[in-house]
Amino acid sequence: MPDDAAAARAAAEEESAFSHPAVDPDSTAAYGDHPDQVIDFYAPRGETVPGAGLVPLVVVLHGGAWRAPYDRRHISPFADFLARRGFAVASVEYRRGAVLPGQGGEGAAGGPVAGRWPDTFDDVAAALDALPALAREALPQADPRRMVITGHSAGGHLALWASARHVLPADAPWRTGGPAPLRGVVALAPIADLEVSDKLEVCGGAVRQLLGGDEKFAERRPYADPALLLPTGIATALVQGRTDVVVPHAVAESYADAAAKSGEMVGLTLLEDVGHFPLIDPAADACAVVAEEIAQLAW
Repeated sequence: MPDDAAAARAAAEEESAFSHPAVDPDSTAAYGDHPDQVIDFYAPRGETVPGAGLVPLVVVLHGGAWRAPYDRRHISPFADFLARRGFAVASVEYRRGAVLPGQGGEGAAGGPVAGRWPDTFDDVAAALDALPALAREALPQADPRRMVITGHSAGGHLALWASARHVLPADAPWRTGGPAPLRGVVALAPIADLEVSDKLEVCGGAVRQLLGGDEKFAERRPYADPALLLPTGIATALVQGRTDVVVPHAVAESYADAAAKSGEMVGLTLLEDVGHFPLIDPAADACAVVAEEIAQLAW
């Protein structure tokens, strides 16, 4: 448990990140029939970018412990921040967990559960498969050959997972025949190692809920845990605050260690005096660091 000072700072960081008004996208397209199967598109604007012509496409996957109360609107200021840095941006929505009728959710108070199995993974896979065609229509400025996936927290988990579909078990419905055409992945305070995250009780047991509870955790983990889906052969960078009390940096470090053992080098940037939310807060210096990490892969 964080001490009072750490908890107070974490609360202030969260308040700052959520203080920005939601930013409406330039357009939205559906990749399925469910209301959550949509992608918001933000056209590049603002600052000049290197060269001329087409610009990189950044795919954003929001966090929120895979739980329904947290949708893509909370990360829209971050998507807009990237668009103002000259990127074309696609912010993906996906189905998250919710309390079902007659169920108690995560506790006696009936809070929302984390994720839906297999719906959350179905959606991320379907969105990435549909994205090239949808982006050509919505963002003619975007260069699909320079695509980077980024995600925060639970979205960081999904970003790493989406880039590893070609190394999923052979019977996984989401497995692809080869690696995705990505310049790279930038995962922000990701829930990157499900076993370590579960032991640390990250987000109130969200990891175990995501996989369907105690009886399904071991069975489903090989299909869902990025730390088991290595090496990917795709350039990967992790950005993490050292003072993060939501997803401790031990989680990112464990993933980086697993990558190294697989023969793959993963970049890990640990930011001093930075917690969980500054990474997606346009008012924070850490957010500029994130944009630079994305630029290094994208350009």
